[in-house]
Amino acid sequence: MPNFILCLDQGTTGSTALVLDESLAVLGKANREFQQHFPRPGWVEHHLDQIWASMQQAIADVLKHTRIDPKQIACIGITNQRETIGFWETKSGNAFAPAIVWQCRRTADRCDALKKAGHEAKIFEKTGLVVDAYFSGTKAEWLLDNVSGLRAKAESGAAQLGTIDSFLIHRLTNGAAHVTDVTNASRTMLFNIDTLAWDDELCALLHVPKAALPRVVSSAEVVGKTAGVAGLPDGIPISGIAGDQQSALFGQACFEPGMAKCTYGTGAFMLLNTGTKRKNSHAKLLTTVAWRVGDETCYALEGSVFIAGAVVQWLRDGLGFIETSAQIEALAGSVPDSGGVTVVPAFAGLGAPYWRADARGIITGITRGTTRAHIARAAVEAIALQNYDVLEAMQKDAGDLSLLRVDGGAAANNALLQYQADVLNVPLSRPKVIETTAFGAGCLAAIGSKLFAGTDKVKNVWKEDRRFEPKMAAADRDGHIKRWRHAVERA
Repeated sequence: MPNFILCLDQGTTGSTALVLDESLAVLGKANREFQQHFPRPGWVEHHLDQIWASMQQAIADVLKHTRIDPKQIACIGITNQRETIGFWETKSGNAFAPAIVWQCRRTADRCDALKKAGHEAKIFEKTGLVVDAYFSGTKAEWLLDNVSGLRAKAESGAAQLGTIDSFLIHRLTNGAAHVTDVTNASRTMLFNIDTLAWDDELCALLHVPKAALPRVVSSAEVVGKTAGVAGLPDGIPISGIAGDQQSALFGQACFEPGMAKCTYGTGAFMLLNTGTKRKNSHAKLLTTVAWRVGDETCYALEGSVFIAGAVVQWLRDGLGFIETSAQIEALAGSVPDSGGVTVVPAFAGLGAPYWRADARGIITGITRGTTRAHIARAAVEAIALQNYDVLEAMQKDAGDLSLLRVDGGAAANNALLQYQADVLNVPLSRPKVIETTAFGAGCLAAIGSKLFAGTDKVKNVWKEDRRFEPKMAAADRDGHIKRWRHAVERA
């Protein structure tokens, strides 16, 4: 009887379910979007019940499409938007309040206060993170301080705190498991990435009760089994967990130190495998746990761009330039260049290497001749130009990069990838499977449930679809970068 792997990828704007067979071939995929909530400028929230509903719908869709017998699902892997955090009732799993999304800036002032009080160096030493509202710790503190009665419930164990992986596992196991893996824990600003444990000093600093925190597990082990989930039999082991960017690094088979990938999703995230010893950045990148499999922990350097694919959604939903996201390539390609227009999509501040919570979006260079197509092209170029800043910082820390593997939804945009190769002056390699985030979670689940051992099988199935070589003249590239830097200074 064949075994199938169900991969659940809970992202910022949608939930994806992917089915792999034992050879790691993709049999089918389904995605369901869910509502984004913006209650105030700079605030971003998700409703946990809407996330769960979208994931249930995606599971039902992919099972219907692939026509597999759910009883033949051997294991489940989970990957998720990382820093988004919420509280739910321990018994029922019902949320006490909307989850605060990684993009939300409501705790920026609290982060400034932590820096002014001299805590920045200590937090970086323990967590590998800069002090920023991007991470989960100050979000959890805000909820505890602002949701009536929540702190008492959290301290008593009646409320559980977690990132989205923890919430999904609670629902999948009918409340039997409250866990997170090391990669998600490493994004909270509460977790010591050397000891691989919740840090007492940081929890006290941010007034987060450890009683509410999940048990931390590795990225590939059985942590619970399904119970009471519509459409799935009880007893399927959940055996792989990783935050979305770490999962993509694993799915891209970047198993050797020096290998790097960039994922184009709602944001864009570049990760470089640095091996089994943490490497601290001197260029404002993050040090993060890449994964833990067996007794071995792997670390990575990361550069985080907050707005990538989200700028295309903004053109679609906010400005009405396009009806579907797929139309952006044709609109942007209808003009030979941006006509001098530059878009800095700092809708949620600027991430690496600037870490400017106060920055806001800006469009420069508009003339009477500017059209929607020029703005669309500038918006697409902005995705690549933000990654230039990240790569420049990464090269300061780790030396020149000879190749960058790329994935994510926007990696299907050939024009974007060619422009990206041009401004980075580095070849890009796109795999045949660009859903590497979900794929990586499935591979971890297969290892965790002992369908196969080690990473050799993942390396063997990884195949290149297309390589994008730099073609832009150095003078032209310098001109694009100079114009970009000038616009960023004004954002």
